[in-house]
Amino acid sequence: MTVYHGKPPADPGLTTGQIPALRRRRLVLRILVVLALLALLGNMLLVEAYLRSEFAPDSAPQQARPVDAVPAAVRSGGPVVDLSGDKPRTYRVPARTITLTFDDGPDARWTPRILEVLRRHQAHGTFFVLGSQVVRNTGLSARIAAEGHEIGVHTFTHPRVSALPAWLRRLEHSTTQAAIAYTTGRSTTLYRPPYSSMVDALANSDMPTLREAARQGDLTVLNDLDSQDWRRPGAEAILRHATPRGGSGAIVLMHDAGGDRSQTVAALDRLIPRLKERGYRFTTVSEALAGRIPPPNPPAGFAEKARGWALVTMIRVADLTLRLLWVLLLCAGALILARTLLLLLLAVGHARRRRSASWSWGPAVTDPVTIIVPAFNEATTIGPAVRSLALSAHPGVEVIVLDDASTDDTGQAVRDLHLGNVRVIRTPPGGKAAGLNTGIAFARHDLIVMVDADTVVETDSVHRIVQPFADPGVGAVSGNVKVGNRRGLLGKWQHIEYVVGFNLDRRLYDTLGCISTIPGALGAFRRQALLDAGGLKIDTLAEDTDLTIAIQRAGWRVVFEESARAWTEAPTGVRQLWQQRYRWSFGTMQALWKHRRAVRDSGPSGRFGRRGLLVITLFTVLLPLLAPLLDIMAVYGFVFLDRREFAIGWLVMMAVQAVTAVLAFRLDRESLRPLWSLPLQQIAYRQLMYLVLLHSAGTAVAGRRLRWQKMRRTGEVTVPARPA
Repeated sequence: MTVYHGKPPADPGLTTGQIPALRRRRLVLRILVVLALLALLGNMLLVEAYLRSEFAPDSAPQQARPVDAVPAAVRSGGPVVDLSGDKPRTYRVPARTITLTFDDGPDARWTPRILEVLRRHQAHGTFFVLGSQVVRNTGLSARIAAEGHEIGVHTFTHPRVSALPAWLRRLEHSTTQAAIAYTTGRSTTLYRPPYSSMVDALANSDMPTLREAARQGDLTVLNDLDSQDWRRPGAEAILRHATPRGGSGAIVLMHDAGGDRSQTVAALDRLIPRLKERGYRFTTVSEALAGRIPPPNPPAGFAEKARGWALVTMIRVADLTLRLLWVLLLCAGALILARTLLLLLLAVGHARRRRSASWSWGPAVTDPVTIIVPAFNEATTIGPAVRSLALSAHPGVEVIVLDDASTDDTGQAVRDLHLGNVRVIRTPPGGKAAGLNTGIAFARHDLIVMVDADTVVETDSVHRIVQPFADPGVGAVSGNVKVGNRRGLLGKWQHIEYVVGFNLDRRLYDTLGCISTIPGALGAFRRQALLDAGGLKIDTLAEDTDLTIAIQRAGWRVVFEESARAWTEAPTGVRQLWQQRYRWSFGTMQALWKHRRAVRDSGPSGRFGRRGLLVITLFTVLLPLLAPLLDIMAVYGFVFLDRREFAIGWLVMMAVQAVTAVLAFRLDRESLRPLWSLPLQQIAYRQLMYLVLLHSAGTAVAGRRLRWQKMRRTGEVTVPARPA
């Protein structure tokens, strides 16, 4: 990946004035792409929610409804209703003729068993299918047609159609027709509305639906007998309800889906042979009424099959999307659980060991220290930062300010301090990494501390941060960086993030021996460790992460010294925050990709690669990328599924976050007062960080160039008194 430091080169043929406009267009294009992907994901979830809507059995009891608009000829007629002409017509099946009809399928478990019973007894039936079930059981739909059975429309999702607007009723019907056409190659003219029963149960609200079906060329098929298998009263009761009296014919309502249909299968296996012995024949609706209604399931046209293919493909993609989201959600939950347990066990243990009276890095380190401060247009903040460093309690401190061709008075602001142990070195424009390498070359001492120009350190922080060098295996030390401008909600949220998301993780990573980043705000290094790592590189935006990983690959330990505290200026606006976190996350991905071959190395590099890179990738990149699913699926489940379960699950996750935050603040000896804003941070700030990370991941995948971003400084950092 190519990274620009300083100003990016202009594209050939573009004037200076055209470059900002081009950048804006690219930004708008990226935003549109992200919005399009989010809209696509939202559509897939809406499709799944619509398909998975729950429904009650067809013959569930209903309240009394007005019936004065139902024609008398329909209420007293047969169960097959034709409203296509000026006068309604109804039909009954002949005497000693049984038409078995099955609603709500096909079902992967029960439909094959019912088909097997019908095949064994050489009987045919009519299956009124749901389009949503057809697209998920395409093989069963084809089998129903291939074995000589008839298929009719029972809508797509089994809604109460009388309560739907006309356009949605038409959509429910047409999509089911398309699904049948694609899976069976056949069309159908038979329709049964959900929650229907016998003709004498029709009400005024049912008539618009029946008339619409007639205009579409369909016959409405109700029933003479309700087996009441939806109640699951037992096979004997189902058998009794499904048996006609006096030798009359009947259309019998049964179900091959919608729950446990074992009683239906058992009753059907007894009903068919018993009625055959009495002279009954079993056939389909169209065959029973042959000559009076159109032939069954005529071939479907190409256009209808094509619509069916598109529909089935879309729903399969939606199904796969939802399954993938559930799998990823489980992965995210597992990572959150693992991280929480590790934090509770290891981070707490880390703090206890470091604070015990017997803990020591070894003999006190009093070797002189060179402090390097890279600066570019930092006149606002450079004075307090350099003064806090130059007046450090550690003996033998020299401060080198690398002025990276600043266009303001950065260098003069430092010279005006009149501090004898401070040098200003002005360099050509080259970026932060190049400036730090220059500072290392000019450093007089072997212990080097790097501090950002917007950071103020406590008086004893430099002394504390070099104490781990008493251990000859330690090559670098991370300081404890805190937000120095906590005014306003954004400042408080970043303060929480630093304490919970950064410093608590460093305790964990320190215990595991895989600290990923020594922050530029405060870090200490042995010169030899820097040399072994090859110095700072300019091929990633996160030069601090790149350097930290390189030092550990070279065989040095990197540790966290919580008592060395520094106060840095956090972004004060959303735009600046986005730019900063975008650079951090993108640079981290660059660094991890750059060092990916460490997993195959031998020696210290291989050990760090196979352990450290795995942990860093899981908890620093993968977990934040998956974390948005917790909120997405919580909203999805709360709106479309079981609200109580998903609300409880989300609240449990929030409780875990709250416990983790309290733990982190206690370990960092911070006041708990800012945590009142934690719920708001989880709802608002966290979503912003999700978008930043997705933006960074998209940039990394696309191989885009990313230039260095200069933050606007206010100089509002304040240093609270150290707690006892």
